Amino acid sequence: MITRGFFSGRRPPSDTDARIPPGQYLEQGFPVLSAGPTPRVRTEDWSFTLKHGPKPIKKWNWAEFNALPQSKMTRDIHCVTAWTKFNTPWQGVMIDDILADAGIEPPTAYTLALSFDGYSTNVPTKDLVTGKAMVALLYEGKPITPDHGGPARLLVPHLYFWKSAKWVNGLQFTERDEPGFWELRGYHMYGDPWREQRYSSDR
Repeated sequence: MITRGFFSGRRPPSDTDARIPPGQYLEQGFPVLSAGPTPRVRTEDWSFTLKHGPKPIKKWNWAEFNALPQSKMTRDIHCVTAWTKFNTPWQGVMIDDILADAGIEPPTAYTLALSFDGYSTNVPTKDLVTGKAMVALLYEGKPITPDHGGPARLLVPHLYFWKSAKWVNGLQFTERDEPGFWELRGYHMYGDPWREQRYSSDR
């Protein structure tokens, strides 16, 4: 005899469930969220600067940057506004290859990503290296559109997507963990979606 309701409990997690962090839902589209107007950055005006504090280490123009080794990365991404999108395909330059071209090892444990519109966000340096992050130049094999951060955006897929700065134009190594745009407005300093680190009060 089977007790009534025996099979009505919570179903076991599926493979899909296992890929969605707590508090998130699966999104089929690609929502566009920005803090301000979308800058239109022409590739002939684009540059990327690596800095240690205020001091520039190396600067690339669009052609020089595109000549660096290109890598592909397909990852799930997670927005702090609660959507998750599976299998997003990107192509660009790994942070490891940027550092190699500059001929340096990371000089500090902390980094600020900088953007053309004045946006910034902090990411621990260890979360950018050893194959974890890239400056993306293509999405789905095509140039990244301005509303999604083109012509180039940072991609740090294991953190909430506000850390993947749109319209990126540089990385600045800092001596301490300095908050960026959203972190100064109450968002979490790290932003791990699997720990629901949305706001500064989250553990």
